[in-house]
Amino acid sequence: MAPIEMLYGGIRQFQTKAVGFPVHSSSAIVSGLEIEQPPFEFGVTNKSPEFTQKFPLGRIPAFEDIEGFKVTEGMAIARYVSLLVPEAGLPGRNAKETAQIDQWIHFAETEIQTPASNIYIGIGIKYLPGFNEEERVEFSLKFLEDYLASCPSAFLVNNTITLADIVLALSLRRAGQTVCGMKERKQVYPYTFAYFAKVNNDERIKHLFGESGFIDGLLTFKPE
Repeated sequence: MAPIEMLYGGIRQFQTKAVGFPVHSSSAIVSGLEIEQPPFEFGVTNKSPEFTQKFPLGRIPAFEDIEGFKVTEGMAIARYVSLLVPEAGLPGRNAKETAQIDQWIHFAETEIQTPASNIYIGIGIKYLPGFNEEERVEFSLKFLEDYLASCPSAFLVNNTITLADIVLALSLRRAGQTVCGMKERKQVYPYTFAYFAKVNNDERIKHLFGESGFIDGLLTFKPE
């Protein structure tokens, strides 16, 4: 199959990984849908004249199809790719499911991914902001744990993986690298990390997720 679309971005980037799954799920249903990821070096590729001519802000991920249609921002790209093959179910099967999917994506990005990443980066540079990001993540994980404990489905919105599950699983990866050691994952948030394992181990996407990088004990901030 010849690629019909191109995605620019670092493979380690959160939004780029979120885009990856709809491609593989869709290609299993509709023959000929394939997205190429060319070699990319941050700060070089996205600063080149060829790139900025297409995407003036130089932001990644960035998407272009063979007809010249272009779009940036990770979730916008992920939604578009999902909608190319709605039969896969990733964007939801109706307006209500789509709204719920968007709700969970926003929750995952703002209430788990962002504060957990702030902790991860802050510990690395030995500086943490004045607001309590740990408390914010823990509050959100408690909400998610309660929801999953009473959820009749194995997934967030219906009985199959949607884009919301992909984004939330990627966000939980960061939580498991910062505020959730082995004890927390097994004893405090068992439903949450059983859910993560189910999504992460899906045969269609586990090669995209790679190793979890989970920690045994909590990361701690040690000022100089």
